[in-house]
Amino acid sequence: MKVSVPYGDSAISCEIPDFRLKGILYSNTHGYKAKAPEALLVREALNAPINSKPLRELAKGKNRVVVITSDHTRPVPSLITMPVLLEEIRAGESSADITILIATGMHRKMTQDEIAARFGQEIYSNEKIVVHDCHDDSNHVSLGTLPSGAELLINRLAVECDLLIAEGFVEPHFFAGFSGGRKAVLPGIAGYQTVLANHSAEFIGHKLSRTGILDGNPIQRDMAYAARVAKLAFILNVVLDMDKKIIAAFAGEAESAHRDGCDFLSKLATVNPIPADIVITGNGGYPLDQNIYQTVKGMTGAEASILPGGVIIMATECRDGHGGDSFYNDFKNMRSATELMTEIVARGYNETQPEQWETQVLLRILLKHKVIMVSSVAPSLIEHFGMIPAPSLEAALKIAGELLGKDDASVTVIPDGVSIIVESSLRDPKEIE
Repeated sequence: MKVSVPYGDSAISCEIPDFRLKGILYSNTHGYKAKAPEALLVREALNAPINSKPLRELAKGKNRVVVITSDHTRPVPSLITMPVLLEEIRAGESSADITILIATGMHRKMTQDEIAARFGQEIYSNEKIVVHDCHDDSNHVSLGTLPSGAELLINRLAVECDLLIAEGFVEPHFFAGFSGGRKAVLPGIAGYQTVLANHSAEFIGHKLSRTGILDGNPIQRDMAYAARVAKLAFILNVVLDMDKKIIAAFAGEAESAHRDGCDFLSKLATVNPIPADIVITGNGGYPLDQNIYQTVKGMTGAEASILPGGVIIMATECRDGHGGDSFYNDFKNMRSATELMTEIVARGYNETQPEQWETQVLLRILLKHKVIMVSSVAPSLIEHFGMIPAPSLEAALKIAGELLGKDDASVTVIPDGVSIIVESSLRDPKEIE
């Protein structure tokens, strides 16, 4: 059977003998037939908000309005959603001073070309667009203490506005449970130290900090608190299919609309594991496979559906290289994977180092499985992170067979490892020390 995995802006494929292929795990979002065109789904959601007045009513009498949106690492269809949001706000208050605030968290800043491509030339040229800088302490306001004990520092524009709203999309997230909703505030527009504390080793290692889990997830508990204290009043979140097309939209009160979006997605994205000796997976193509840092997310889907000692094959373009200097240096300076993991787990929330959460999850996987990467980056960079480079999926399968000592090893394919929720991870999540 010929199987295909999204890769950058296209896909790569290989043939697998039928007797070796145990199954293919897809999210049912990929075959879901939307009930209306994309723009109409968005308008219908805004016209029937969940537990909230319509946005145009909330906007009445509001002078300063801030719309939080995602950065280049998320495929939010702002070309469709942002014009409608701006229209609704101005329908309620034509003189509103609107700022689009790009939630970068701790990611790099977006380039001007990326911003123009995300919003379109009209919005890029005519609207006020600000890129959040988590390191700019002068532009942060303290809103007290998070449940975890850390100080909550939030972008001043969001704190001092009269109406705070956010757009985004809901997808499974490998330690926050789901993206979207309150994540727009924390980590989206939070200060550096606040993000570090929220991504502490204790929280990343918690048994409920896993894909598809909101309730009891300590990372989400801090995020939900931050959104409430920051007065996130209204959200528009969408669900996308494999082609990054909108198949559903949810608007309204921040917690209720997000929960409805997560429930909708969970019903489509939850799959039963098909354990195999080898799992081939990817990160859903660009922008989610733009670097090795982001690629770790897709590996967790494979991790949840692989036999002990099995081999993961990761197909990921990584046009932007490794994606994080601290992440890179963690592996550059480590003496052994076990020793580095021990060091990370011993750190308290106020000792969290930049990007250690990505290192922690990758180490968790590498301590149990060999990972072969098919990518556009230099083989030496792949080896730097403790993984094995391969020029193609066919070559990766051959290497995997050699590592396992058998040429008939069973194979499961997860074309988009970011898009699924493996049921076993919800039934019996394992805390990794």
